[in-house]
Amino acid sequence: MRIVSFNVNGVRASVGKGLLDTIKQIGADVFCVQETKAQNDQVFKAMEDLEGYHVYANSAEKKGYSGVAIFSKKEPIHVTSDMGVKKHDTEGRIISAEYDDFILVNVYVPNSGSGLKRLEYRSTWDKAFAKYLKTLQGVKPIIVTGDFNVAHRAIDLKNDKSNYNKTSGYTQVEIDGLDRILKTGLLDMFRSLHPEEVKYTFWSQRFNARKTNAGWRIDYFLASKSLKDRITDCEIHNDIFGSDHCPISLDIV
Repeated sequence: MRIVSFNVNGVRASVGKGLLDTIKQIGADVFCVQETKAQNDQVFKAMEDLEGYHVYANSAEKKGYSGVAIFSKKEPIHVTSDMGVKKHDTEGRIISAEYDDFILVNVYVPNSGSGLKRLEYRSTWDKAFAKYLKTLQGVKPIIVTGDFNVAHRAIDLKNDKSNYNKTSGYTQVEIDGLDRILKTGLLDMFRSLHPEEVKYTFWSQRFNARKTNAGWRIDYFLASKSLKDRITDCEIHNDIFGSDHCPISLDIV
């Protein structure tokens, strides 16, 4: 099975930029998207020409904001939205699909925002999310993918020193949040398989960042340690365009 994750920065706009062709090209059995910026019915409408996939979505109460979706060739056993914490469940940030051997969680983690205005909220969200993942792992092994809005280590962004504790996505609070999530029993699969490889998944739309490869690795596949030997590859497809992010993939047997 190949699972793919892509922050599309607007699913309707992304379809116009070739999203359906990307799904076919990359050979996804399950395709997870973040930042749909659409209500559920708008996601279903945008994806109506996607043949051979079951479409599931979770949208934010605020229209045109956030949102996640899963497109799956195989019909999951069960699909759920959110994590059951009222104050965190209005922005359409989580959708989970249960399969025979694992639960797949697609997440769009809150951005701490300009001037780090949401950093405190982000910290509480990370703690709640870690607790949610720990609960899921009591049921089955899990695979968690999506846009985590944090570069974990210096190797994961181009300009680490100038951004540390100054820029949203690379503060110690956010790094600690990802550490807490990993400590629930998860592995960062790209870094596990490619310990020294420098590759990014996001580039600012300013300053010609993609042309100069001044990027950040903020999109991840995290997996329960018990699944490690079944995961044959985890890649970053930075040759695929259509968003300020690029797709990432995980292959599991």
